[in-house]
Amino acid sequence: MGSISEQKPHAVMIPYPAQGHVNPMTKLAKLLYSKGFHITFVNSEFNHKRSLRSRGPHALDGLPNFRYETIPDGLPPSDADATQHIPSLGQSIRNTCFDASLKLLRRLQSSASAGHAPPVTCVVCDGVMSYSLKAANALGIPTVSFWTASACGFVGYAQYRYLVDQGHVPFKDESYVTNEFLDKKVDWIPGIDKLRFRDIPSFFRTTDRDDFMLNHFIEELEAAHEATMIIINTFDEFDQSSLQYLSSIYSPPIFTIGPLPLLLQQIPHNHSLMSSIGSNLWKEDTHCLQWLDSQESSSVFYVNYGSITTVTSDQLTEFAWGLATSKCRFLWVVRPDLVEGRSVIFSKEFKEETEGRGLIVSWCSQEQVLNHPAVGGFLTHCGWNSMTESLCAGKPVVCWPFFAEQQTNCRYACVEWGIGMEVGPVVEREEVRRVVVEVMEGSSEKGREMKEKALEWKKKAEAATRPGGSSYQNLEKVLDMLLKNFNPTC
Repeated sequence: MGSISEQKPHAVMIPYPAQGHVNPMTKLAKLLYSKGFHITFVNSEFNHKRSLRSRGPHALDGLPNFRYETIPDGLPPSDADATQHIPSLGQSIRNTCFDASLKLLRRLQSSASAGHAPPVTCVVCDGVMSYSLKAANALGIPTVSFWTASACGFVGYAQYRYLVDQGHVPFKDESYVTNEFLDKKVDWIPGIDKLRFRDIPSFFRTTDRDDFMLNHFIEELEAAHEATMIIINTFDEFDQSSLQYLSSIYSPPIFTIGPLPLLLQQIPHNHSLMSSIGSNLWKEDTHCLQWLDSQESSSVFYVNYGSITTVTSDQLTEFAWGLATSKCRFLWVVRPDLVEGRSVIFSKEFKEETEGRGLIVSWCSQEQVLNHPAVGGFLTHCGWNSMTESLCAGKPVVCWPFFAEQQTNCRYACVEWGIGMEVGPVVEREEVRRVVVEVMEGSSEKGREMKEKALEWKKKAEAATRPGGSSYQNLEKVLDMLLKNFNPTC
């Protein structure tokens, strides 16, 4: 029998260091691990420490053939238990990530030469971590660009170069953000005809041609051409037009391998990985699941803005009173850093009005919550993890997009997929009350159709991820490509 380095393929997984990116990368790592891969999962030093604080000192000890490594993000050391400032994080990674990734990969190669681990078979990089992808390419290691956002969001970001070349960006002045310009129709993308400028991922809304986020995404989308393959957390039927467009502009093959939560269900339940590897950077409240157990079927409205979204005090108040006056039961995730620049404070009157029918927690296991039979609807920021998790649970959504491709996801949820309705960017309690009631009670034709569509898409997603389904088969194709030149000796 040969050594471990002679027997297992080895995938190095490098997510962008934010909760919404670490989650799907962890799911993909679990899938590859279940298929016999040795996994090296690479956290930023900052997130590594957060994971240990939230999940316990031994949470990242790993398993046989599942190991954690860290690389610096280049920002000053901090013990803050909050999402880092995204533009600052992006700029810092741009300056440090290539060298840090190169150093790590060379160390892993040396470890393999010494027989301590398998040689690296491939590097799976987040779609916005091209610096790691370039480091792997420099060493001749096959690369997978894992797009953790939506396919429609991918299409939106791919328009940034065109918007600049056509003179639409940068904006001449700030009025372009508020005037009718954003209502103009996007009419140049083949097969996609229901988008407006306001539905394109929001980072193009700048008056500065040197804006970091604008140029970052132009560079990242161009770097995807250098990958061995591109994989996306969706399924063919859900994103057909977007996938056809992307396949027409990218030469690396594109594979859909989602929704990942459902594909993960194909792993045997007795697999040790399922219970021992997690990804939450906040400590989860488990009491809320017990509370849901005591509620009637489809009676609870769930609210969670994700890991990055922030709100103003006025917005929080409007959301609170919209929930209160809806008279619906609700579970509301309110992170400690949710309100910009201050602590979260609810009035005595709000607490009295909602006593006994509302529960507020700081973080939770969202998949478990959404799949709970007591939950009937979901107010979301439209991050892709939240959208896919609601899809897998068959729950309709109320959309309040914050930034990035969340605006694109919102448009598709409401217009293309028929599973959502939008709350305006100016939050008003009466509108919040109205949409919550409409989703929960199905009091209108729109509300009833959303519930039916959500269940229809759930069934289609389940079919795609079962043996013989499109995503299940695509995962097999990905494995075949990654293992094409893998020759274990025994």
